[in-house]
Amino acid sequence: MRYSSLAEFMGSADKTLAKSPVGVIFAEDSVELDTTLRHHLGCGFKQLLFFSPKEYSIDPALEDQIHRIDYDVLADDPLTVSLNSLIEAAPKIWFYYCYNAEYLFHPFCEHRNISEMITWNTEERRNTILTYVVDLYAGDLDQHPDAVSIDDAYLDKSGYYALARQDKNNHNHPKERQLDFYGGLRWRFEEHIPAPRRKIDRVAIFKAKPGLKLLPDHTFNDEEYNTFSCPWHHNITASICSFRTAKALKRNPGSTFDIHTFKWHNSARFEWHSQQLLDLGLMEPGQWF
Repeated sequence: MRYSSLAEFMGSADKTLAKSPVGVIFAEDSVELDTTLRHHLGCGFKQLLFFSPKEYSIDPALEDQIHRIDYDVLADDPLTVSLNSLIEAAPKIWFYYCYNAEYLFHPFCEHRNISEMITWNTEERRNTILTYVVDLYAGDLDQHPDAVSIDDAYLDKSGYYALARQDKNNHNHPKERQLDFYGGLRWRFEEHIPAPRRKIDRVAIFKAKPGLKLLPDHTFNDEEYNTFSCPWHHNITASICSFRTAKALKRNPGSTFDIHTFKWHNSARFEWHSQQLLDLGLMEPGQWF
């Protein structure tokens, strides 16, 4: 179904957002729209919302499987504004969000769907699932100058690290169970990435509740939502495999001419399988086996 605006969609949101989980995809450009939608349709979401400029075209076969919302992606902070509207409209519903050319993987996703993972996480008394944004990039930039290729995708197999997240109100004590994670292209090409955008952690899977607000840095106004695990053991995490940074680095005039290849000695071909991400430590099953 298609809506001409977020306001029109909100008129029927009580029915559309009645069951968890709901996936939300934002189209920043027209790159890999169909593959992004097909991938997430296969994840097991009850509903899939697609925010996109009206001029972007997708496979007509996908139109009947999603809720398409015409949206100005160049507006001021469009993702935060729209997601916070959804949170307010559907408290108690689980949401996931990403951009186009990003692909969700979670432990055992080849035979367990997103609903099963969320059910497990709920039993663990957790309202969030932390995700790591794992940069993907084309191996041959001569063949793929926009750095995007599903068939020639690579990722970094090392170079990831975490730092304590400092409390702005108490510089002597870092925040409890919160870390800032770094790595991938944002780490290797950090001179081209503004400091606030270098982190790769994103709380992309979460349960809405009254008063909850998503902030522009992909954290929430509830500090417990920003933690990577509960106090008693590690929890399940997931990965969002993303061409977004590679696209930006090759599109930006300030960086594109400095980058002739993204490949280095720690590059590995992406296998499009959760086991590779588990083996590399880019997500973990927690107690879910």
